[in-house]
Amino acid sequence: MNLKLDKVNRGPHLSTLVASSISREIAQGRLKPGDQLPTEQALATTFGVSRNVVREAIARLRSEGRIWSQQGRGAFVADDSNPTVLTIDFESLQQSDSFRSLFELRGILEVQAASLAAARRTDSDLKAMTDALKAMRDAPYGSVAWLKSDLEFHRAVSKATRNAYMGQFMTFIAERIREAILAAGNRQGSDDMARITIGEHESILAAIRASDTAAARAAMQDHLTGAAKRVGLDTLEAPEGKAKAGRKAAGAAKR
Repeated sequence: MNLKLDKVNRGPHLSTLVASSISREIAQGRLKPGDQLPTEQALATTFGVSRNVVREAIARLRSEGRIWSQQGRGAFVADDSNPTVLTIDFESLQQSDSFRSLFELRGILEVQAASLAAARRTDSDLKAMTDALKAMRDAPYGSVAWLKSDLEFHRAVSKATRNAYMGQFMTFIAERIREAILAAGNRQGSDDMARITIGEHESILAAIRASDTAAARAAMQDHLTGAAKRVGLDTLEAPEGKAKAGRKAAGAAKR
């Protein structure tokens, strides 16, 4: 078995990098269905990480359906014919087009989720959003703590939809985005940027608290448009906004 595994860079996402590296070996055929992975100790030595990091990576790959484990025997590459497992390769998100596509998908889900949350939220949901927003205020902009609190806010919104599938998809996508941002390591914050971002979340929360579905949709769209700019993407305009812009441009051309 000729694997191409190298040590990974240090950071808060080590298990993600290890899982991604193993996934790449599977995708490129150097690890085939039925092949046994090296031992935890061997992988830890190869990657230059602890065995706990390797265990987390293996657990993630197992949850994604890429490998299966048997106590006393080890971990094995799963049959690659299973199309029901949703995975997003970590390394592919380092490409701007892939990251943009994932961010766009996030927008499609979260705008609708905000509307549903406004219609279905409970007092408990509002408290979870309020607590997450407070944690964001207390954390340095762009830090691991900030991103974790941001994720908690959006997870609370998804929970308020009372749609379990919505929550699962949103959490999965948000986690992949958070990992990609942490890996980039180039988020330069400012007091103005923090204030604007907090304000966007406050608008979302206010609309959901008021049970105003239209305002919640608009507030979430404004937030995601701003968030896209802050991570270096072009404006992610809502489809209806693009259509209006197209009609406006066409009318100007006629005049």
